[in-house]
Amino acid sequence: MRRIVVGITGATGSIYALRLLKILSTLSDIEVHLIVSSSGILTLNNELSIKINDLHSLVSIVHNVKNIGDVLASGSFRIDGMLIVPCSIRTLSAIANGLSDNLIVRAADVSLKERRRIVLMVRESPFNLIHLRNMISVTEMGGIIFPPMPAFYHQPSSIEEMVDHTVIHAMRLLNLDVSGPVWKGI
Repeated sequence: MRRIVVGITGATGSIYALRLLKILSTLSDIEVHLIVSSSGILTLNNELSIKINDLHSLVSIVHNVKNIGDVLASGSFRIDGMLIVPCSIRTLSAIANGLSDNLIVRAADVSLKERRRIVLMVRESPFNLIHLRNMISVTEMGGIIFPPMPAFYHQPSSIEEMVDHTVIHAMRLLNLDVSGPVWKGI
């Protein structure tokens, strides 16, 4: 059983988080650990009209974002990767600067220090210089910055297909074997 941590923050793009959790829930060899910030709860409700309890059936364990003493706060708790979907600029900044004031940021800090894969789907536009410098810092630490930008080479016919393509690409960055469109050349 592989363990994947999913953090959901208050940035726009809750649709990516929901779709990620739905796809992960179909993989029998994955134990999903979920952490949702208080802003993430608000955004899920605002964008998708869902509550945190609606996500419980899609994951193995839900962790309290305020519990900095949780197992996810320690490198001795082995995980296979972490995705923060969507990742707010506040969360990116906290990770880049080691400000582990909640469990999402602490789990990301642990992932970086233990040299584990971590993907941040940063949702902001346009980027200012502080955002870019924080992205560079996280990248230099081993994190993967993956803004959810839709691709069109697979000729999507719906928003759902664009979301799926983006989420599947992010999952593949954690070496998860999921099917989806791949570039075949022209």
